[in-house]
Amino acid sequence: MSRNGNKKPVGFATHVAAGGIAGACEALACQPLDTIKVRMQLSKSGLAPGTKARGFIATGAYIVKRETPLALYKGLGAVLSGIVPKMAIRFASFEAYKGWLADKETGKTSVGMIFLAGLGAGTTEAVAVVTPMEVVKIRLQAQQHSLADPLEAPRYRNAGHAVYTIVREEGVSTLYRGVSLTALRQATNQGANFTAYQEIKKFAHKMQPDLIDLPSYQHMVIGLISGAMGPFSNAPIDTIKTRLQKATAIPGQSAFQRIFAIGADMWKTEGVRSFYKGITPRVLRVAPGQAIVFAVYERVSNVMERMKPRVREDDGYSE
Repeated sequence: MSRNGNKKPVGFATHVAAGGIAGACEALACQPLDTIKVRMQLSKSGLAPGTKARGFIATGAYIVKRETPLALYKGLGAVLSGIVPKMAIRFASFEAYKGWLADKETGKTSVGMIFLAGLGAGTTEAVAVVTPMEVVKIRLQAQQHSLADPLEAPRYRNAGHAVYTIVREEGVSTLYRGVSLTALRQATNQGANFTAYQEIKKFAHKMQPDLIDLPSYQHMVIGLISGAMGPFSNAPIDTIKTRLQKATAIPGQSAFQRIFAIGADMWKTEGVRSFYKGITPRVLRVAPGQAIVFAVYERVSNVMERMKPRVREDDGYSE
C-alpha cells in the first residue's frame, strides 16, 4: 500500500499486525451500526397496512430500550476472532494479486488490474474467513433477548457456543451458507475500495509532492470516500445474504433455489425497497470503518517499515 519508491514491499508480518490492529479498531467503533443494519434487514415491520417500517434511529432505540445498550455489540466476539486473519488475507492477497497483474517490464499496475486484484482479494477473504464469521455473527445479532434479564436465555450464548451449536445441529456446511453471495459482495466491495483508495491516494501525492507520507487524516478521508462505494453497488446482495444466513436449511432445496426463493418473497411481500433495508447503517458503518482501517493500517505499517533498511526503487504506480 506504500506509494514511496524508497521502501521495501510490505512483508506478510506487517500485513498481519497492521491489518489486525486496524480491523480491531474498526470492529470496536462500528459494531453497533452493523447490528442495527442486520436487524433492519431481518425486520418485517411495516408490512401491516397503515404502518411504517422502523428506520435507522428507531431500530437502534428499540434495541437499546428492550435489550440494553450492550446488545448493540452482539456478535462482536465473532467479528474480533475473524478480524486478524480477514485483514491479513485482504491486504496480503491484494498485494500478491497486484504484483502478479503488474506489467512485467515496468512493474506498474494499471487501474483495471488494481480493480481485478481487489476482486480477487475480496473473493479470497470471503471464502477463507468472512462467510463463517458472518454466519455466526448474524445468528448472534438476530437474537432479540434482553441482556439485563438473566431468565431470558438466548439460543447462542457466545461465538464459540454458536459455532458448536450450528455444527452439531446443522453441519459444518452451514458455516458456509451464502458463500457465493458473500464472495460476490466482498469482491465488488474490495474491487471498488482498493481502486478508489489507490487512485485518490496517488492524486493526493501528486498534489503534495513534498510529502513523503500523507497525514493520517488524509488517509481517513480517502478511506471514507472509497469505503462508501461498495454498499451502494451491492446492497440487494447483502440483504439477501443476511436473510439466507439467518435461516435454517430446507431439505432438498439447493443454495440457488434458497437465494431465488428469498429474493422472490422479498419482492412479492415487501417490494423493491426491501432490498435496500439497512443501507443507511451499512454505509455509516462501512465508510467510517474503511477510514479507520486505512488510517490505522498506513500508520502501523509505516512504523514497522521504518524499522527495516530502505532500498531505492521506482514508484509502482501506473500513470
